[in-house]
Amino acid sequence: MGKVISLVNQKGGVGKTTTSINLAAALGYYGKKTLLIDLDPQGNASTGVGIDKGDTRYSIYDVMIDRVEIEDAIVKTKFKNLSILSSTINLAGIDIELIDRSAREVDFVKTAQLKKHISNIKDKYDYIIIDCPPSLGILTTNALTASDSVIIPVQCEFFALEGIMQLLNTIMLVQKNLNPLLDIEGVLLTMLDLRTKLGIEVVTEIRSYFKERVYDTIIPRLVKLSEAPSHGKPIHIYDKDSKGTLAYLNLAKEVIMRNGK
Repeated sequence: MGKVISLVNQKGGVGKTTTSINLAAALGYYGKKTLLIDLDPQGNASTGVGIDKGDTRYSIYDVMIDRVEIEDAIVKTKFKNLSILSSTINLAGIDIELIDRSAREVDFVKTAQLKKHISNIKDKYDYIIIDCPPSLGILTTNALTASDSVIIPVQCEFFALEGIMQLLNTIMLVQKNLNPLLDIEGVLLTMLDLRTKLGIEVVTEIRSYFKERVYDTIIPRLVKLSEAPSHGKPIHIYDKDSKGTLAYLNLAKEVIMRNGK
């Protein structure tokens, strides 16, 4: 059985999509068969692995509304052991469609739709990484219901913990009502600028709050990490000598070690 991990933070700009792309690609680099699910209507994770959304026949939207089976929407990327279930802007209206459907059927449908489809292919992958939108709406709830665990990216800047309590509360509500086995896989510190005293203070604060759940790996703030997705490549392909490459390969090692694989 593969492990399903969602990357979640309702704040934008914390490195969530960058981490989804590069963690999934790094897991593939280490020989793990990995599926990246782009659950953000902006579709940045899809673009970041070289998918032309205009040429995509089926997307996660088609799967969520039961138009196609999930196997028919998954495509292999050109990167080792990495496949993707891409997103399009159509996904932005999924809330209304699922809510309308749940009114006609049962309320559980709108939160368990993704889980239903993932269960059909879960045993074909070592890891399934879900890039969630920057919100705590129906898409993120679907991801949390379908996931075994979550990774929370936290930016090493002022107000880093702002909103985290709301996210943790959402996770607890999902655990209580929808997915009792959901766990926090880890907290990932991102966008660290070692030139600032504030960055180091935030690292200390987050480690003191989340303790052993914080990954040893810290993702630095780098121009190369921002550039790579625009070229449709994970960082270890775009610039193998980048500090970002080392960071994400180390993160993948940590994830693999924590899961005993």
